[in-house]
Amino acid sequence: MTNVGASQRDGHARGGVAVEKPDTGRAIPILPSDPVERARALHEVYDAVLSGASIGSVPRSLVSDSWQRSLAARIDPDRHDPPVVHRAADLDGVRAAHPLGAVLPLLRSTLVSIADEAVHVVIVTDADGTILWREGARSLLRAADSVGLAPGMRWSEDAIGTNAMGTALAVDEPVQIHSAEHLVRTVHSWTCAAAPVHDPDTGTLLGAIDISGPLHTAHPAMVQLVAATAQLAENQLRVRLAIADEQLRIRNMPHLASLRGRPGALVTPTGRILAGEPYTGWPVRVWIEPGADRVRLSDGREMAVEPLAEGFLLHAMQRSAAPARRPALSLRFLGDHPSVLLDGTPVPVTLRPAELLTALALHPDGLTAERLAMLLYGDDGNPTTARGEVLRLRTLIGSDVLRTRPYRLDASVDTDFGTVRRALAAGKPAEALRACAGPLLPRSEAPEIREEREALVVGLRRAVLARDETDLLADYATHPLGRDDLEVYDRLLDRMGPHDHRRPHFAAHHDRLLAADA
Repeated sequence: MTNVGASQRDGHARGGVAVEKPDTGRAIPILPSDPVERARALHEVYDAVLSGASIGSVPRSLVSDSWQRSLAARIDPDRHDPPVVHRAADLDGVRAAHPLGAVLPLLRSTLVSIADEAVHVVIVTDADGTILWREGARSLLRAADSVGLAPGMRWSEDAIGTNAMGTALAVDEPVQIHSAEHLVRTVHSWTCAAAPVHDPDTGTLLGAIDISGPLHTAHPAMVQLVAATAQLAENQLRVRLAIADEQLRIRNMPHLASLRGRPGALVTPTGRILAGEPYTGWPVRVWIEPGADRVRLSDGREMAVEPLAEGFLLHAMQRSAAPARRPALSLRFLGDHPSVLLDGTPVPVTLRPAELLTALALHPDGLTAERLAMLLYGDDGNPTTARGEVLRLRTLIGSDVLRTRPYRLDASVDTDFGTVRRALAAGKPAEALRACAGPLLPRSEAPEIREEREALVVGLRRAVLARDETDLLADYATHPLGRDDLEVYDRLLDRMGPHDHRRPHFAAHHDRLLAADA
């Protein structure tokens, strides 16, 4: 392939197509605005460059550079299919774990309706260029399948050559690729525009948002549209990050308070400072090596590093020997996906260990085998069975964390249901609602769990209704606990003004609840 370097503009025209004259002596075409004519001109350049013929024109530098990277990766312009990375059966799990799943509602409201009308498909990839989601015009999905524009397929440059998704990820900026600017011939009937999306926390690439369609649908505004949508997606992720930061700060402030005025700071798992004592004088971010017990700040101060269940606590170094640190155990059992972290490391648990951990967390002074059996199994509970469950749990979290005689947790225990209880006790229903992801272990039938679950559900609902504030009622009405609560919707609509932009949505859901109750 010939060198197709950067150009300097010139006003010449060649063969009816205006061109730019590059400093290499070759010419870059100024393409017609008509998509079909533009595709024809691009095909001439494509065939000439790949055959080594000299027609005086080369692709724009973005495309030329991408072709060179793709050919260096041994991409065959005549190949047909991108590689399959994820099978259909595995996609749900991959999607659930990906951060961009949180912004899909935004993408649907922003792009999918436009794509349907304009005969396009909307595609979201991960940072490696693998398609995770695809939506859009039904009439186009079969054609998209025929070229591999389907979930599970990888569209990075080193997998399928120059394309908007892969090239946007490669250059980390919005890109539009039209017709024969694609290196692989089978995609020449398509035009696409894509923009990268970044993690607002670390700045790393999360993936790309793409609009693809037949070449006759090309429009200069496509790249501006996906770029703006990518920015909206990053902004929404930034809002979610701010909410998560506040929840983490609330849960972990007792650790900072335990320093009793000594200098210290709460740090996220990615190294951002969330809160400090004193309030000022801290960097925005610190780099903590895995396993490090101390870190030096940019101003020269050396701080001790204490791992927490959800991040780190920095505190001033003490000359006297500090007492041995207790393990940090984090239990997140509200909602459908229970999780356990021990010193920041995930511990896989099924329902029974989760029930056992909940009972122990609710009774920090400890439980006998007999009492534990009663709490978990009711009157028919067998202490021998309870002892067996404890033994299995100790193999998961360690005998230094789960002590015996009586059974108790010897750790700094942080639970989401405890956070909700404390917020309700303090008369802060909004804070309790933010901390509550759903009912406590909803599949559990253990008597102790059922009782605590009911107390949290009833207590949160009562606190929200007692506060009788429109925004709080609206938040509760969209929460899993309040989504089907007709009384809450009645109260909300009574309080909500007639011109509130949220009213039509809540009124429509209220009518559906009424119809279902009829």
